[in-house]
Amino acid sequence: MSPSVEAKQLVERYVAQWNEPDPALRSKIVRELWAPDGVHVLVDPPQEMREAAAALAFPVPPLEVRGHDALDGRVARAYAMFLASGEHVFEAASEPSVLLPNVIAFRWSMLTTGTRKVVGGGLDVLALDDEGRIRSDHQFINAT
Repeated sequence: MSPSVEAKQLVERYVAQWNEPDPALRSKIVRELWAPDGVHVLVDPPQEMREAAAALAFPVPPLEVRGHDALDGRVARAYAMFLASGEHVFEAASEPSVLLPNVIAFRWSMLTTGTRKVVGGGLDVLALDDEGRIRSDHQFINAT
């Protein structure tokens, strides 16, 4: 199988974890997809958090979770916040790019389920371990 086909399959599974409504299945996907010590980094936190940090004279902190339990919690919270109402869905917005062996980048969108209008999105850069599991994910929200 070619690296581009494998990258596309990985991105499909990655997006599926965020869209999965069943908590047990979502947790199973997280454990299959991520290395046990995998880390998800939200590089550019929401504006309110950046403003609060700036008011305290702190640099803008990236947010991160590490390990299966924390990743499961992160994915579950995003599902509850953005998808549980049934109004939105996540999907890949571009073909993945294989940047280096074991490094993949792709764009994603959050769309309304009815009109398919794009209401959000970003860029993720995934670094994989030797078994093809996600070792790190640096997520840039609304990256253009």
